[in-house]
Amino acid sequence: MDIIIEEQDGCLWVAATERHRIDGLEVDPPHELVRWGSIYWARVDRIDSKLDAAFLDLDGDVTGILYNKDTRVRLKNGTWEKGGQKAIGKVLKAGDHILVQAKQGYLDSDFEDARAYEDKCPVMSMDIAIQGRYMIHTPLDDTNRISSRIRDKKLRKQIEDMMTSLSDVKGCILRAAAANTQTDILVRESKILRAIWEGLSEHAKGDEAILIMEGPDALQRSLSDNSLRPIRRIEVVTLDHFQTAEDWCELFAPDLVTKIKPIEIKNATNDLALLDHYDLIKPIESLFQPYAILEGGGNLIIQGTSALIAIDVNRGADKNSHLTVNIEAATEIIRQIRIRNLGGIIIIDFLKMKDEGERKQLLTQIERLINDDPCTVQIHGFTALGLLEISRQRRTPTLFERVGYMFEEV
Repeated sequence: MDIIIEEQDGCLWVAATERHRIDGLEVDPPHELVRWGSIYWARVDRIDSKLDAAFLDLDGDVTGILYNKDTRVRLKNGTWEKGGQKAIGKVLKAGDHILVQAKQGYLDSDFEDARAYEDKCPVMSMDIAIQGRYMIHTPLDDTNRISSRIRDKKLRKQIEDMMTSLSDVKGCILRAAAANTQTDILVRESKILRAIWEGLSEHAKGDEAILIMEGPDALQRSLSDNSLRPIRRIEVVTLDHFQTAEDWCELFAPDLVTKIKPIEIKNATNDLALLDHYDLIKPIESLFQPYAILEGGGNLIIQGTSALIAIDVNRGADKNSHLTVNIEAATEIIRQIRIRNLGGIIIIDFLKMKDEGERKQLLTQIERLINDDPCTVQIHGFTALGLLEISRQRRTPTLFERVGYMFEEV
C-alpha cells in the first residue's frame, strides 16, 4: 500500500492506494471547526433538562453538546463511573469546567457550501481516548481491553493471551494490529500515550474554555487506520508534509520513517499535482457521482436521503450468476461506503438469490470486508423484503460534505 499526501487551498488530502487504486481517502477541509478526537477544557453554559444534556463553551467561539450518557462521574475512591444514572442537572451545573473530547468532526455551518448535519453542534464526551498505532489509551479506565471491532474469535484469543504479559500497560484498548507486534513495542507506545495524557491534563485548569489538543489529522488517521497493512511508500511533494509524516512516524511507527519519500514531479505546485501524477483525479471525481461501475458490467446506484442511504445493485451486462454479481457488488459497496465515508442506516438491494445458503455466503463475504473499515459497522441482516440493512458510525462528515463543493460541476 502507498500513502499519498497532497494539499489544495488549505485542504489536506491523504489517499491510501493499492496498485494505484484508491482504497482509502482522508480529507481535512479548511472550514472544519471541530476535528474528531479533539480535546477541550470546556465550560458548561447551560443545562437542558428536556434533552438531558449540557451545552458547552468549547473555546470561546464554538458551542458543543454533552448528552448525559456521555458524562463521567468521579467516585470517592478516585475511579470514574459512566453517567446517565441520574439527571445531568444533578451532575453538572452552569459554570463548571470539564474535560471533553469530540465524538465526531464538525464543519463550519456558516460556510456557504456546507451541507445539513444530523447534529446542530459538535457532540462531545467526557470519556477520553487517545489514539496510537496499536492501541488506544483510555486514561479514565485502568483496565486493558480488546477492541470491540475485532470479531474474529481466534484473533481475540491471541490478543487476550498476549495481554497477560503486558503488566506495564494499563488503561489501553488493543487494536487488531497489536496481535503480531512485539511486547516491547506495545509497552513503548503505551508510555508515549500515557505521557501525552499527562501533558495535556496539566492544561485542564483555569476559567478559560480552550482547545487543549487537536484530534488526529488526515495523515495520522490514514497511517493509524492502515496499521495492519504493509505500507510500501509514504509519498510527499512538500517539505511541510515530509516533516509532518516524519514527526508522527518517529513517535508511533519508527519502521515507516525510511518509507517517507519526497517525489519530484513537473508542475509540483499545481493543485493536487501528486494525485494527478498517479491519475487519481478522475477516480476521486467519480466518488461524487450517484453511481459506481462494476468490473463485470453491473453497476451500483447510490442515493442518500435525510434518513438513510439506499444502494441498488444492477446486473447490467454481467452474465454471471446473481450470487457472483452480488459478491462483486458487495466488495465495491463496502469500498464505496468507506471511501465516501457514508454513515447511519444503509439499505442495500442486492439481486434476488436462490436460497438462504446464498444469502449466508454473501453475508460471510461482507463480514470479512467490513473488518478493513476503521469505523464501526454493524450488519443487521435481511429485512422481510429481502433488503440488507447495515449501519456505520462515522467519525467525520461525509466526503461530499467535506469537499463536494470542489466537484459540483463534475
